[in-house]
Amino acid sequence: MDFLEDLEMYDKAMSNAYDIITKKKTVNDIYLTLEDEDHDVYYLPFDPTNEDGRTPAIIDMVIEYYTSIEDYEKCAELVEIKNICSETPIE
Repeated sequence: MDFLEDLEMYDKAMSNAYDIITKKKTVNDIYLTLEDEDHDVYYLPFDPTNEDGRTPAIIDMVIEYYTSIEDYEKCAELVEIKNICSETPIE
């Protein structure tokens, strides 16, 4: 893999994480949009079998990404979700 492929995977992982954290999509929704040859790989910065991505560390990572590309609307939405999740423990 080269740098551009790595960057593309990272961008896709952050986009998928944003969609899942904001509940705009589910893991199944993301899986169903994949091309046939890609069904064994989809990118996320967390393991969806163990967590929903709504942990402070994951949300901070996604906020940092969207800050770096200056998408502040998504940052604000993620900060709001992080505040709500911090108030309500996830079981």
